[in-house]
Amino acid sequence: MSRLKLGMVGGGQGAFIGGVHRIAARIDDRWELVAGAFSSDPDRSRASAAEMNVAPDRAYGSFAEMAEAEAARPDGIDAVAIVTPNHMHGPPAVAFLKAGIHVICDKPLAATLDQAQEIAEAVAASGRQFILTHNYTGYPLIRQARQMVAAGELGELRVVQVEYPQDWLAEETSNKQADWRTDPARSGAGGCVGDIGTHAYNLASFVTGLRADRLAADLDAFVPGRPVDDNVHVMLRFAGGVKGMLWASQVAVGNENALRLRVYGTKGGLEWAQENPNVLRFTRFGEPSQILTRGGAGSTPAGARVTRIPPGHPEGYLEGFATIYAEAAALVAHARDGTPLPEGLHAPGIEDGLDGMRFIAACIASSQADGAWTPLN
Repeated sequence: MSRLKLGMVGGGQGAFIGGVHRIAARIDDRWELVAGAFSSDPDRSRASAAEMNVAPDRAYGSFAEMAEAEAARPDGIDAVAIVTPNHMHGPPAVAFLKAGIHVICDKPLAATLDQAQEIAEAVAASGRQFILTHNYTGYPLIRQARQMVAAGELGELRVVQVEYPQDWLAEETSNKQADWRTDPARSGAGGCVGDIGTHAYNLASFVTGLRADRLAADLDAFVPGRPVDDNVHVMLRFAGGVKGMLWASQVAVGNENALRLRVYGTKGGLEWAQENPNVLRFTRFGEPSQILTRGGAGSTPAGARVTRIPPGHPEGYLEGFATIYAEAAALVAHARDGTPLPEGLHAPGIEDGLDGMRFIAACIASSQADGAWTPLN
């Protein structure tokens, strides 16, 4: 297949996540970066474009200029990746959707629920694809876990435990990544809960197929003077009586990126950890535990479909992102010319984004009400 043309908003010099997106977009050779508004500073945007071998006439000083110009070009971009801080997801997403251009957006969906609703309305009005890069859903063993739960291998679900501790904000830190994540004007009212709590919640929902009805949350800012939360405890109630607990922290000393999911049902349990993502522990009740490996014996079609290399060769974070970009390419190609979609495609979209924003809003409201049970609506 020919490569699709990708543009990018944000992700210029000094930005971590922009580089991740660019690498992930190229892994399966489905995208070529050809345009960008890489910074709100036009000079920095042009300098970033030069470093990325983007033609000078497609290095834009603003996302608005880029949306208008690319929509008018016969060789214009097929999709734009938005990799800005949270408060700047909404305006460019709406602008490109209105210009008829598909959107790939970093998570969470926006800084506020109102902004998220504006994006959702633009998606509905445009008829274009909107893909949210919840990259942890792209890991092969997470796809396998989802298929195993759906097939009833765990029986009726009872308990979902998910945690995502880090320690990089355990003290006052000043750098580009920390500054916007701890600024409510740019991150939104939720700090840790929006940055990594949404990842944990989305992963639990993705694997189980469940959405929480209500939650009770306790949010803290342990670092003195920090205006947003840096530690989150949440109890969750899902449909059908399933209970869950979620912990996310950026002040848990000794943890780097320790996302972990455990799901238990009447017949068995699953355990998976992001820092060792090529292993899934599966236990049937009353039997010895099994260690399932990515691409190894016992692999399911859902996991095998997104496995790129033989078992024993580590496959992880960048490849998980790449799975989302490969599925985004499939969706865009299908919308453009009817190219058949691969079986089992599960790219996160606008509803996942809205659900994440409802989760953030409910956590904040619950914590402000001393942990009162709060609906996600």
